[in-house]
Amino acid sequence: MLDIQNLHVSVGDKEIIHGINLQIELGKIIAIMGPNGSGKSTLANTIAGHPAYNITDGKILLDGEDITVLSPDKRAQKGLFLSMQYTPEIPGVTVANFLRLALNAVTGKTHKPMYVHKLLQEKMKNLDIDPAFLSRYLNVGFSGGEKKRLEILQLTVLNPLYTILDETDSGLDIDSLRIIAEEINHVANKDRGILLITHYNRILEYIVPDVVHIMIDGKIVKTGDNTLAKEIEENGYKGI
Repeated sequence: MLDIQNLHVSVGDKEIIHGINLQIELGKIIAIMGPNGSGKSTLANTIAGHPAYNITDGKILLDGEDITVLSPDKRAQKGLFLSMQYTPEIPGVTVANFLRLALNAVTGKTHKPMYVHKLLQEKMKNLDIDPAFLSRYLNVGFSGGEKKRLEILQLTVLNPLYTILDETDSGLDIDSLRIIAEEINHVANKDRGILLITHYNRILEYIVPDVVHIMIDGKIVKTGDNTLAKEIEENGYKGI
């Protein structure tokens, strides 16, 4: 499992995460819901190893190995993947080259361009992505839906053990949401653990989590099943 133990995280002099304990087991989908500013994205970025977030206490264990101080690339090589809420634009780097080099880096193997091209074509069909997408520069001029589909395309290509989806549903129209949710369900299996971070219940109408945690002010304040997400949709977070 991906095991977060008593995690405290600060940005500058301000503590954002206050002693979170969280487990993501293989074969499970764990959802975290919470209002803006509750620390959800801070948690996601910290797990992935973003250097702006300072772990002041606690540990992050991946299959029993302490990865608390590992760099993001080393975490990725060990099977950790983050679908970011806000993806950077990288002019001059095509989607095809980026994905090929990312696959090489994560697997430690040099894959032939033709093999990767065929792999990408197969994965893109499921996400209803135009083949011309591969020649575009990474996220440059992409719509919100295109950026999210690219994140899920990376997920299917890199095939990680543990996936963190940080507000993947943000800004999606209903058709894009359905397509992305279907692909997440397609890759979810006994060999992958998924942490799904969201504001709203709507993506959980397509992806049914095993556990739902409510996060407020840097703490997990309530835990339940999918009915808890529906309760939040009806009553908001104020009643928690």
